Amino acid sequence: MKENYSYILRVQYLGFRYSGWQKQPNQKTVEGMLAKTLKFIISDVQFKILGAGRTDAKVSALAAAFTLTLRESPLKDMNGFVALFNENLPPDIRIVSMQKVKSDFNVIQDAKIKEYVYLFSFGQKNHPFCAPFMANFLEDLDVKLMKRAAKLFVGTHDFSSYTSRLQQNTKTVRTIASCELKTNTLLKANFFPKHSYALHVNGAGFMRYQIRMMMGALVQLGKGEIGMEKISASLISGSETRFTYVAPGSGLLLNGLEFIKDMP
Repeated sequence: MKENYSYILRVQYLGFRYSGWQKQPNQKTVEGMLAKTLKFIISDVQFKILGAGRTDAKVSALAAAFTLTLRESPLKDMNGFVALFNENLPPDIRIVSMQKVKSDFNVIQDAKIKEYVYLFSFGQKNHPFCAPFMANFLEDLDVKLMKRAAKLFVGTHDFSSYTSRLQQNTKTVRTIASCELKTNTLLKANFFPKHSYALHVNGAGFMRYQIRMMMGALVQLGKGEIGMEKISASLISGSETRFTYVAPGSGLLLNGLEFIKDMP
């Protein structure tokens, strides 16, 4: 039997010009770019990529991860491989580290907790260079009210109101370990607005568009379009409350990813 060799790679990317993580026909994706680069640098080796999760179009990551499984041939020099990989990847994707993992490691099932951060500003139009990093809402927002409402998401709730195209077997009851809206200290640039904000959300797993729709509900609250009672009601199992606004993908980034199993 031919042996496989698996590695976990930590990766960062700016998602603004990509149609998400997952490889898709006729679309530029992060996974597709990684696979294309691997085919070039290890053209004689069979390989498989498995991401720890799928980010949507324009969503970025400071702490994403994927496993690379090689058929038959182990790597002799991981540091040299990372350097070669980065040399051939586009400038908006970077491999941060690489470790060998055991055969029973599952990059999806063994993910313990993820932190997503949604960056935004409001009140006036941003410098164009801000577009890849944060969402920009031109209306005034009641940030104090939004901060109070963000705490409503903490705990175990039915989040069926916060996903699109709900599938029959989707697990809608999820646990949010923490959810806090605060001043943005994560990213800084001289072209950023004077005031910007960040919604930090921690949990084991999220449904498609869940955080962007949570953010969307907070924006609607901040504009005065809905009240806090609607958000509270939406988290009750069996609630018929539905939200349709999905906040722009460019404001969202994966900021943290921890695994259950310790890796050598």
